[in-house]
Amino acid sequence: MERRWQFAERPLLVYWELTRACQLACRHCRAEAVPWRHPRELSTDEGLQLLDALRGFGSPLPHLVLTGGDPLARPDLFELIAAARERGFAVSITPSGTYALTPDVLRRLREAGITTLALSLDGSTAERHDSLRGVEGSFVWTLTAARTARELGLPLQVNTLVCAETRDDLPAMLEFVWELGVERWSLFFLVPVGRGRLLSPLTPDEAEAVLTWLAEVTEQVPFAIKTTEAPFYRRVVAQRRARLGVSSSPISVRRGYGVRDGNGILFISHTGEVYPAGFLPLPVGDVRTNDVVHLYRSHPLFIALRDPDQFRGKCGRCEFRFVCGGSRARAWAATGDPLESDPLCPYQPGARTREATVFVD
Repeated sequence: MERRWQFAERPLLVYWELTRACQLACRHCRAEAVPWRHPRELSTDEGLQLLDALRGFGSPLPHLVLTGGDPLARPDLFELIAAARERGFAVSITPSGTYALTPDVLRRLREAGITTLALSLDGSTAERHDSLRGVEGSFVWTLTAARTARELGLPLQVNTLVCAETRDDLPAMLEFVWELGVERWSLFFLVPVGRGRLLSPLTPDEAEAVLTWLAEVTEQVPFAIKTTEAPFYRRVVAQRRARLGVSSSPISVRRGYGVRDGNGILFISHTGEVYPAGFLPLPVGDVRTNDVVHLYRSHPLFIALRDPDQFRGKCGRCEFRFVCGGSRARAWAATGDPLESDPLCPYQPGARTREATVFVD
């Protein structure tokens, strides 16, 4: 029996950008992070008030992801983690790969009840990774942290940028993350926002080839493979299953296919602005002055993002629009309209042969 997650009432994931302070200088940084903290960051007390407000979504509570910048730049990080855990949130964290990510810090994160540690590795060699991260030594620091996390039993996700510069390295990265013992490999398909405007994305045909490869290798590896800002991975998987005659096997959102911007995702910036997603920085309000639950459930932008029948261009005509929906962030970056078509997807509506089912398990 088909089951669907009802994202209209509550998000699956809430990303809280604790700070934009970071010691790295990543060439693709969405946040355009800098070494110092912003004077208007949410204070500790405001952060505690935010956690209380997020409880208004009710059960099941969203999964809270602490991100940045580098969350380790917040001196109250562990206080905020403890407060979130006390309120019943599952908490994951995405620290930067710097000298600050020591074994002692990793032990404290495990003891604090962190659900998942997500680290970014954008190349299978120090030269490749450090050239994107902008700081020599980041590769070694990140790799050391990943191996320490495995020794500590801290579940590990590795995030990898997908763009023209990294495409040829992806097979080597697959072997690399396999050796690290990750639970999930998340591939972030470049959206030209922030400093990412300076990098070259894949062409639509190149993106399709990468996703086709991922759909094949995911059946061979012991970890989940997830895509970010490439929701047409679900369409690629559905078409592959149809060709193999197994399209009745449902595609699971939890098992690596993600959710769309504003439709399962809520993003809160370091200064409290509320966005549909980090790569879609269209503020709909501020947690200092607005009810974040009401914004998510009732703001016209969020409502529109949850209704694929409102999408324009070929995304609005596509028979996979409820399975995929395209990257709303990339549509906005390319056209200024978050309801327009995702320019990275090469699929032309009407080409499918069988139906596929998506549910959350």
